[in-house]
Amino acid sequence: MRRVQLSSLNDFGEWRAAARGLLLAGVQPDDVIWDDPAAVRDLFVQPDERPPDVTTRAVGVVPPRFLELAEAALCHREAIRFSLCYRVLFRLQKDRKLIGVRSDPDISRLYRLAGEVRRDSHKMKAFVRFREDEERFVAWFEPDHYVVERTAPFFARRFAQMPWAILTPYRSVAWDGEKLLFGDGAKRRELPRGDAMEEVWRTYFASIFNPARLKVSMMKSEMPVKYWRNLPEAELIPSLIRGAKAAEAEMIAKQASEPPVRHLKAVERRGTTEAEEITSLAGARAAIQGCTRCSLYQYATQAVFGEGPASAEVMFVGEQPGDQEDLQGKPFVGPAGQVLDRALDKVGIDRARVYVTNAVKHFKFEPRGKRRIHQKPNAGEITACRFWLELEREFVRPKLVVALGASAAQALLGKAVSVGSVRGKKLELADGASLMVTVHPSYLLRIPEADRKAEELARFEHDLRAARAFIDRRGEGVRHGGSAAA
Repeated sequence: MRRVQLSSLNDFGEWRAAARGLLLAGVQPDDVIWDDPAAVRDLFVQPDERPPDVTTRAVGVVPPRFLELAEAALCHREAIRFSLCYRVLFRLQKDRKLIGVRSDPDISRLYRLAGEVRRDSHKMKAFVRFREDEERFVAWFEPDHYVVERTAPFFARRFAQMPWAILTPYRSVAWDGEKLLFGDGAKRRELPRGDAMEEVWRTYFASIFNPARLKVSMMKSEMPVKYWRNLPEAELIPSLIRGAKAAEAEMIAKQASEPPVRHLKAVERRGTTEAEEITSLAGARAAIQGCTRCSLYQYATQAVFGEGPASAEVMFVGEQPGDQEDLQGKPFVGPAGQVLDRALDKVGIDRARVYVTNAVKHFKFEPRGKRRIHQKPNAGEITACRFWLELEREFVRPKLVVALGASAAQALLGKAVSVGSVRGKKLELADGASLMVTVHPSYLLRIPEADRKAEELARFEHDLRAARAFIDRRGEGVRHGGSAAA
């Protein structure tokens, strides 16, 4: 039995060097004990001599995805993180495709640990509040995991022009304007009591606070109670809660005449989980990785945002990412995406000129052996994800939106409809964009009869030709200095 004692709580490089040494020696995962650096050390138990540094020697080849997951998972507080990562590394030497088998217990646990670390890092970005003392700005934060080191570069980029420090129970970090300086953990009492700007911030928070969204489930995911005592605006929340019902009734009365989609956008934008308002497509793409609006984030590899030109006149909206999309982080790259690409190419639409996305951004599936079987998102999940779809539409501003399937149509129209009832009809969304509804490409893959499949594919291509005609009319209007009718 080999015993490894690391000095750092979350140093990926240190763990990697030790793991490579063990791997080179052929040590089985069950024959290694990884001592938790956070635990009290037993003076009567001595660790084995550290495995040799083999960073310059070829040991094995692993998928890049494993390195990304392991680097995040090693920041988790669970003591099994070191042994879990080594066990997965050892198994990957025989089966590189294992990293994509989400039903495997080790892989599932690795994804869970990495996901919880990423979410904790996002919360640190969202809920840190600086207070000014005599020389610098100081903040206190209590992370669930060891995320200070991986999150500090964000603050260095964001607040590059001011000296600051973030204190946490296990680790502290300071920025002197040139480099990050890490030190031991601190006590909350070391935080400055407050500064004059906090009153300004409380006034701003009260003005944008939306009591209609203050439900217990949403508070747990967007502003957990554990962070309230660190936020200057938190002392306002109890009084704002007490007036929630009256404020909600007043808001509904004032906005009853507004289109439903615009109402949703106004409410959701004020409740964004980011530390600041999302002001660009790139900002939304980054922010969505911390989304916890529904439970699907707990199981998916990552959120899959849309892809395409920010000025695209046509937007295609599918249902949700599939297995390949979930792994690659891009929409419509699996079998259904290949059907769509072939159809677009046949009718003369350049995919590089259109924006492609999904109504739901996380993959919903049921593990079945080594496979992940697609599950249709429910109405709650579609509604929860409308926030991100509305942001995409707001920033891209497409003139034509093509809904691929019933789930996409439901997300865009705000109600459940059948494809057959609206297919071929001229529809208009609240923002003036035209809407076209057709089947999802995956529907064509599920048709067993060759003749019927060919017939349905022809109908699908016919629908896409209508989109192509729209593009052509728009282009003709631009060439003649005007705007063509939709």
